[in-house]
Order: sequence, then structure tokens, then C-alpha cells
Amino acid sequence: MRKPGRDQRNHRDHRTHKKHRKAAIVTSPVIVVGAGPTGLTLAAELRIAGVPVVLLERDPVPRGESRGMGLHARTVEVLHQRGAGHRFRTPDTPVWPRLHFSLFWLDLSETGDDAYTLAVPQWRTEQVLEEWAVELGTEIRRGHEVIGVDQSEEEVTVRVRGPEGEYALAGAYLVGADGGHSAVRKLTGFAFPGTGSSFYGVLGDLAVPPGGTADYRVNLYPGGLYAEVPLEGGTKLRLMTTEFDVEPPPAGTPVTDDELRAAVKRLTGSEREFDTTLWRSRFGNATRIAEQYRIGRVFLAGDAAHVHYPIGGQGLNTGVQDAVNLGWKLAAAVRGDAPDGLLDSYHDERHPVGRQVCMNTQAQIALMHPLDSVGPLRELFGELAALPEVNRYLLEMVTGTGFRYAMPYADGSAHELLGLRVPDLPLVTADGDGPDGIAAALHPGRAVLLHLDPDTAPPPTAGWGDRLRTVVARPVPGLDATSLLIRPDGHIAHAGHDPHDPLLRTALTTWLGEPGSHDGAEGRTA
Repeated sequence: MRKPGRDQRNHRDHRTHKKHRKAAIVTSPVIVVGAGPTGLTLAAELRIAGVPVVLLERDPVPRGESRGMGLHARTVEVLHQRGAGHRFRTPDTPVWPRLHFSLFWLDLSETGDDAYTLAVPQWRTEQVLEEWAVELGTEIRRGHEVIGVDQSEEEVTVRVRGPEGEYALAGAYLVGADGGHSAVRKLTGFAFPGTGSSFYGVLGDLAVPPGGTADYRVNLYPGGLYAEVPLEGGTKLRLMTTEFDVEPPPAGTPVTDDELRAAVKRLTGSEREFDTTLWRSRFGNATRIAEQYRIGRVFLAGDAAHVHYPIGGQGLNTGVQDAVNLGWKLAAAVRGDAPDGLLDSYHDERHPVGRQVCMNTQAQIALMHPLDSVGPLRELFGELAALPEVNRYLLEMVTGTGFRYAMPYADGSAHELLGLRVPDLPLVTADGDGPDGIAAALHPGRAVLLHLDPDTAPPPTAGWGDRLRTVVARPVPGLDATSLLIRPDGHIAHAGHDPHDPLLRTALTTWLGEPGSHDGAEGRTA
């Protein structure tokens, strides 16, 4: 791996070199491809960090479709950490009252606030994220399709076909967030092993007439799964079939309402009457994950990096969290203060998450079919799922709230909070002018050192300048630590009670690099 500091020097060099080229190439430090939830979140993360970004999207206008139907708690948390959570979690936003694992309904009564799913359709999620990203200064180019990728040690260049013809766009880094059929992945040569679809499903959205009702129902049949899911406050209803033993139509065949009606009849034995759907689509259970999330200066995120059967709404949410993990690391590399290995840690941390999502969706399918064979297994699994510890484990898996990142300097005595996401607990600062909670402290997108003992001085951190924000506050009930280093993505990089613990400095240099005077500004204390 190239040292991040060298990446920055190369970036400066290539920009100087381009000035003398005869053929002008538009430049941007980071190029993101795909204006879905993953790409838009990444663009916003980079802009919060002050990094210019160009976002390329093949579709000339937003599609207005909603493959994803909700935002899990962890996704709302990371957006709240940037001050954007309120854009989604409004008093009018429905909350799904139920969550399941392979149709085993999980008990939410003892889980607190971290197991909810906001019923936000994907078109609305993309609309809100795009408004936010543009407010932050993202340049979005719609109708611009990537048709070529070439990289060297110094830069990555994409060939783009736009409304006015083809052009080249060069940058320090390129991120493919362009979905399961990612052009960036294919053009760069990422290996994408896995399995193709062995069955298929059809979905269609209906408009619910005024005064009508939309009820949630989902049933497992010998031939597959049938569900009706209310959308957008009950104004729409999604019909969704999954058939295990039926061959899909040939690729490219238009999806029709008659196809959906026939699938419902085969599964349930009953007719489902409706006039016409507003939108319809097919899906399958292809499960693939990129062997590497990074090749040189090119990265993959979201569905470009991992695809799986759409159960539990995990795809959209995993992609957003990919973006939050990658954004601050790319920003550090562009600034030139990324420590060695920081960019590679994106793959190291997010690939296991993608692999787990692929595994658990496959496991959920295995618990459904063939029903006559898996009946005893489902009975046993149902008894296990009723155990509080198993219930909590499954909830944390599906919602993404339980994943712990491995910290390379951890040992057997590591604090139990190390690597976990930080809870959003209230803060009472010494002067009363600081952030009112831990999430608010993370709004600027910088790492945060929480010093929760106002009677003692915090450790000196001026050498890390604007890379680190120090917050001095009173001890927080329920948090067994008075000294915490929180990465920009909200994961705990160090926890303990000794502000002068040598491991704190190790954590600082591991994630923020060596202290130095090149930042220009001193560490801020709130």
C-alpha cells in the first residue's frame, strides 16, 4: 500500500503536471459514481471534511423508485452524528413496529431505542440526502455515465459520456457506489465472486384509495414468501412475492401486473385483485461480495461491493455505513495527514460487515425452504430466538448496531467499549456552551476526545490541530470511562479512566497520524 502522505504528494504533483497538458482534463480530489444513498452520503461526508467532490450519476433524473423501504437505527444514528438525522426522524415519520429474522418476529420490548426502523421509502431517502449534499457544496452531474477507468500511482482518470459528449475527469481517488451492476467495479477489474440467483421474486406498489386501508401481512408458503407492506404512511401498499421453485422470465422481459398476479396465485392459492401497479420490479437472491474493496486509488461501497437477497432492508443501510467509514479516511488522505494503513482499514473493517450480511441473508433463506424439510429446524430456531440473548444478537445483526471494529492495538485487557459505536448520551460541559450530546460533538466530522473529569486537565492534543476536537464534560452516567477517543464515524478508538494512558497516544497516531504543526489550528476545547 502507498503511504497516505505520498498519495497527497502525488495528488499535488499531478495537478501541477496537468497544467502543461495540451488536452485539458477537469480535476477533482475525489470522484464518486452513483447518486444512490451510498454515494450521496459519501459526498456529504467529504464536503463536511472540506474536500471537493464530483458525483457522477448515469440517470438524467431521479428514478423515484423505492427498492429500499426503511432506515435502520444505526443509519439514523450516523446521520444524526452529522446533524442530519432530524431530516428523517420527524414526528410524522412512521416507525416499523416489527422486525424479523427469517419471519421469526423479534421482541423489541427490552431493546430501547436502537432497534427501530424508520419507514422512509428509498426515493425520499435519496431526495433528502441529495438536498443535504448539495447544500454542503457537492457537484452532482446527472446524465453522466462512466465508460472507462484508468489509474496510475499518481491519479485515477475516468472517461465519461455526458449530454454534451465524452470527456475525461481525473482525481486522486475514485469510489464506485453505482449499484450491483457497477461499471466502476467491472472497468477496474474487481473480483466479485459468489452465487447467481436460484429463484426470483416480483414486487409492485399500489396506490391505496382515499379511505382505504393498507395492512402489514407476511406469510411463508411451501412455494415461497408473500408479503403486503404499507408504504408512505399507508398511502401505498407493496405486494412482494418470492418463489423458490419457479424459473424467472428471460432477462430483459418487461415486468407486468399479470406476472405479479400469477405469482401471488401460485404461492397463496388465492387471487389478489388490483387494477394496476405504480411501479414493479423483479429481484433475485444472487449473493456476491468483492474480494477487495480497494484496488489502488479505486474503492467500492454499497451494492457495488456486495449484493444479496433483499430481506430485512440491510442493503441500503449497509451501504450508508460503508460511506461513513470511508469518507473521513479519504478526506485525511486528500489533506495529507492520513497515517499509514488508514485507507486499507476501510476494507479491513467493512468487508467483514458485508460478508456477515451476505451470510445472514443466506441463512434466512435456508430457514425457509424447502419448508417440509426445514420445519423441525424452524421449530428449534424459534425456541432459540425467544431467548433474550439470542433475540438481542439477531436484532443487532439485522440493524447493524452490534458490530465491533477490531482495533489493531487492542490486547487482552482492552476496554469493553473498544471498537463499538458510541451511544448518544447527554453531555454537561464545564462552561455550558459545549455540545449537548455525544452525537452533537461529532457534527463537524472530526475525531472527538471526551475528557469526562472536569477537575483534571485533559491530555495535550494541540499537535493534532483540526483533526481532533477535545470536549471536557462531567462524568456520564452509564458510561464506564472518563477518557474516550471517538473516531469521526462514531466508533470508540480508546476508552479508559487514565487520560495519560500510553494507549491513548497509540490510538491517536493510529487513526489521526503523528502530531505536527502543519494543521495550522490548535485542538479545540468545548
